[in-house]
Amino acid sequence: MPSTSNQSQGPAPRVSLFGNGTLTPPGATAKAITYNPSLAPTGAAVTAIVVPSSNGTTTATLAVSSLLPNRSYAVHAHTEACGATGEAAGPHFQNHEDPAATPQAPSTNPEYANPKNEIWLDVHTDAAGAGTSSTTVPFVLTDSRVPGSIVIHEATQTSTAPGQAGEAGARIACLTLAK
Repeated sequence: MPSTSNQSQGPAPRVSLFGNGTLTPPGATAKAITYNPSLAPTGAAVTAIVVPSSNGTTTATLAVSSLLPNRSYAVHAHTEACGATGEAAGPHFQNHEDPAATPQAPSTNPEYANPKNEIWLDVHTDAAGAGTSSTTVPFVLTDSRVPGSIVIHEATQTSTAPGQAGEAGARIACLTLAK
């Protein structure tokens, strides 16, 4: 009988992610954190679902409630789980990582920092502070590498200009994602 150790195991399993929580101040067990309650009020709710399809794409959906009314927020998937500070979430999750990026200088190259290589969920709230957004990206998440969180930024939209691509200002809230 031939050995199976060198045979391909097939494609890596697709991974779905989910996060749901009510914004609280940073704490050891907090899964939904506000770093700036004046822009992301304590008690606001955030839900994110990231689901792969069978056609090689992934759809991410965000729903928020009780944020500031009639305001836009830039929102992205980040590499790490939420922590005591917004910086704990690491840089934006990129399907193809920018080789020039470092933890001290995240990617601003539009070749890598763009809504087809990252998960951008910029959202606009209504008069009650509720909003939804959705995006479909041309890649599938697998067990080998997934985003750890969804971060809400202070900017009203994500920049796309060269040298500024992906920038969105301070991190004002964070939602940890889980498989």
